[in-house]
Amino acid sequence: MRRFLGLSLSLLLLTLSACALFPNRDPLNINVVGIEPLQSQGLEVRFAVKLRLQNPNETPIDYNGVALNLEVNGRPLASGVSDQQGSIPRFSEAILTVPVSISAFSVLRQTLGLSQTQSLNNLPYVLHGKLAGGVFGTMRFVDQGNLSLPGSAATW
Repeated sequence: MRRFLGLSLSLLLLTLSACALFPNRDPLNINVVGIEPLQSQGLEVRFAVKLRLQNPNETPIDYNGVALNLEVNGRPLASGVSDQQGSIPRFSEAILTVPVSISAFSVLRQTLGLSQTQSLNNLPYVLHGKLAGGVFGTMRFVDQGNLSLPGSAATW
């Protein structure tokens, strides 16, 4: 019984010390800073979403992939993934570009959802994303605001 208590106490101390190895990190500041049209294929429209990632921490943040889901006007519109890898140095920032795809059906759903008086400018958007960084480093984020689509997209 003493041996079991000693082993349990050792495991508890090891677990607590392991938690101390993971520093408290402030969340990244992530904002959409641009949307540019890309070459489209078939029944889809493609855009490059540019994100500004700001690291307010004392240690660099390494990432090895990103995933995005974009809702516009309260409806799902686009999604995209990228296997980009990199590091954001301490107290620094980086621009990350992620290609996203919009199906013709999503465009139709968005068009039918617009009221007669609503234009394609200043539409409310919500961007849900995930910046992958290993087992304990993955960060989820949300950015929201109003979206003005580029002139070439206004032909939908």
